[in-house]
Amino acid sequence: MRNYQARNFMRDAMHVGDGVLFYHSSCPEPGIVGLAVVASDAYPDATQFDPHSKYHDPKSTVDAPRWLNVDVELVRKTRLLSLAEMRTQRALASMQVLARGNRLSITPVTAAEWRAVQALLGSP
Repeated sequence: MRNYQARNFMRDAMHVGDGVLFYHSSCPEPGIVGLAVVASDAYPDATQFDPHSKYHDPKSTVDAPRWLNVDVELVRKTRLLSLAEMRTQRALASMQVLARGNRLSITPVTAAEWRAVQALLGSP
């Protein structure tokens, strides 16, 4: 991930055990395709230090890394809950991933939005 806002969400707002809506964004029909949980705290992305990686960042250092990862663990795959379907749901009207002009797929989800998505997916 090479976006400061997404990095900050991973670093500051994601905690081990938090639920994750697994979202596909670079595909013909973007949307939620699974449920996962955060399995690790944020840690430095090793590719930023590798000069042979396309993700190398020469301004990042081991002592002051710029880019982070979190590990997630799949709970289950779901049917595709498309952006188009999500946009028809009043309970998801303020969901950050649906905001006009948003290009991030790593965004916070409120408890109410989580429950609404769970209901749409037929999850407990």
